[in-house]
Amino acid sequence: MGKFAPFHQGHQYLIDTALRETDQLIVLIYDAPDITDVPLPVRAGWIRGLYPQVTVVEAWDGPAETGYTPEIMAAQENYILDLLAGRVITHFFSSEPYGQHMSRALGAINRVVDADRKRVPVSASLIREDPFRYRHYLAPLVYRDLIVNVLLLGAPSTGKTTLARFAANQLHTVWMPEYGREYWALHQTERRLSQEQLTEIAAGHLEREDEALLQANRFLFTDTDAITTYVYAQYYHGSANPELTELARQAEKRYDIFVLCDTDIPYEDTWDRSGEVSRTQFQRRIRAALHTRKIPYITLRGTLEARFDHLEGILADFNKFRLTTDFQLDS
Repeated sequence: MGKFAPFHQGHQYLIDTALRETDQLIVLIYDAPDITDVPLPVRAGWIRGLYPQVTVVEAWDGPAETGYTPEIMAAQENYILDLLAGRVITHFFSSEPYGQHMSRALGAINRVVDADRKRVPVSASLIREDPFRYRHYLAPLVYRDLIVNVLLLGAPSTGKTTLARFAANQLHTVWMPEYGREYWALHQTERRLSQEQLTEIAAGHLEREDEALLQANRFLFTDTDAITTYVYAQYYHGSANPELTELARQAEKRYDIFVLCDTDIPYEDTWDRSGEVSRTQFQRRIRAALHTRKIPYITLRGTLEARFDHLEGILADFNKFRLTTDFQLDS
């Protein structure tokens, strides 16, 4: 049992040990709003995702007090006994002193694992202070959830790439380039791509984005997404195939902040673009896609510095796990 805030290799070592020594394993995870903003279902989802064979029990109303007074220990014991509803427990695995009194209350063997943290020399509190420094102790599934993924959208020549690169440099992290530009340069025929190729772009972009998230420090600035690729498919072919349509649907929930870069900067005409008139039309289509999909977003205008200052101000107080925002969204 524990808070698993966040779930790290020490917890995994505990679970791996228990799985080797028992036939069935129950992991009890507490709600912990006092120490982490990561909701209980997200933390429980990490364990379920990494260990589908484990039964995860979410403890929403566990005793808030911790310690080893008779009253506190009795409250913890009674709560867990009620939560387990008569299930027979043979072994109680932990790396904490509470294992002694909890195993006694359960009539189970007290199995202490790596109590001195020599096998996995890290703690959840250390990771909370600096996830980037200790990211090698976190499974990819966990670490990606801790990163704020900022998506930059807009028609060609609206400054997405420039802003993504600049923001990443200023905030000491990485950015995710638009994979479609690289793919288009290699595979276009008469400046066009097939529906299947557009789907390959969306899927390939996601693969690289997942890799970039593991290298990111607090934020990842992502240039373009599957919704944009879907817009291109609609524009050039009148439709998108089912796989691309599904990737675009998934993108609606994938990103933490949606940013629309405006067309108020001079159009830069390059060989891979279709002209300023097309920029205006694509911008309308992308904005319409955001509205149609009911995606909240912010619009950035002005110089590169002005856009970054606006974005940095939003990120300064942003918490991806809070239900409300303190900045103005476009509608």
